[in-house]
Amino acid sequence: MKDLSAAAQHPIEKFADPYVTAKGETRASVALSDPQTLWFNTGTLCNIECANCYILSSPKNDALVYISPDEVRDYLDQLETRKWGVREIAFTGGEPFMNPEMIDITRAALERGYDVLILTNAMRPMMRKKMRDGLLELNTAYPGKLTLRISVDHWAKDNHDTERGAGTFDKTIEGMRWLADNGFDMAVAGRTVWGESDADARAGYGALYAEHGFDIDAQSPGQTVLFPEMDESADVPEITTACWGILDKSPDAMMCASSRMVVKRKGAAKPAVLACTLLPYSEEFELGTSLEQAEGSVQLNHPHCAKFCVLGGASCSA
Repeated sequence: MKDLSAAAQHPIEKFADPYVTAKGETRASVALSDPQTLWFNTGTLCNIECANCYILSSPKNDALVYISPDEVRDYLDQLETRKWGVREIAFTGGEPFMNPEMIDITRAALERGYDVLILTNAMRPMMRKKMRDGLLELNTAYPGKLTLRISVDHWAKDNHDTERGAGTFDKTIEGMRWLADNGFDMAVAGRTVWGESDADARAGYGALYAEHGFDIDAQSPGQTVLFPEMDESADVPEITTACWGILDKSPDAMMCASSRMVVKRKGAAKPAVLACTLLPYSEEFELGTSLEQAEGSVQLNHPHCAKFCVLGGASCSA
């Protein structure tokens, strides 16, 4: 047990101690109370390099290498052994369709009966013939089980291209049109860094969907997910055990209460399980190599825990 009185007498910096805040208060933690989503990072390589990518994905970043279908199947076996009750398998990157085995990876999850969510920019990697043919096959074989969440940083082309590069908006819309024309379920992930209200942002996305005939609900937080800026240098409050009552929030509502993410680090013999999709490089949030090791509680010892999850109320899952 930590000596909280000693910590109070010798103040520490924010987020320096996993159990005690800078003010000497007991830091909040979150138990894995209701696992619903198991995430896999398919690799950090991406076809583009965004101005503010939280995971630093790019055509050159292979810090997280491609995960394989057999590695995914191993964790799906563990899900059954541990009886987590997960309903959804989700894939993120990098750009998942950069992984040459992405179709087989997706099939591995779908054939077990899970709902599958893939985060993608819907650009050239997804639009290669091999990927399109594979997606069409899977969507036919497993109707209603596959959703692609498309990264559209802003509903206005100029803002989106400022973040993702000139011409990216049009290429993403082209990919979305192909998905829509072929009956795929889609969602969108946007950002809230443009100085507009939530209502204005959702109105803008609604107009974009209407223009192109996309069957996506702009008012639904699950279908149009608007993420806050993830700035690790931002000055945010630390979350204490008292905060749950003050904020009228439950730890069970936090993302780390219902999900874990599997990654494979460059040079590692096997994948690792992380507490959070947003902290792929923070060793403190690496829980081990198995799901059994990842069943413990998570200390909210990072600015993202406060700004993104507890105060922002965001979630990566559908």
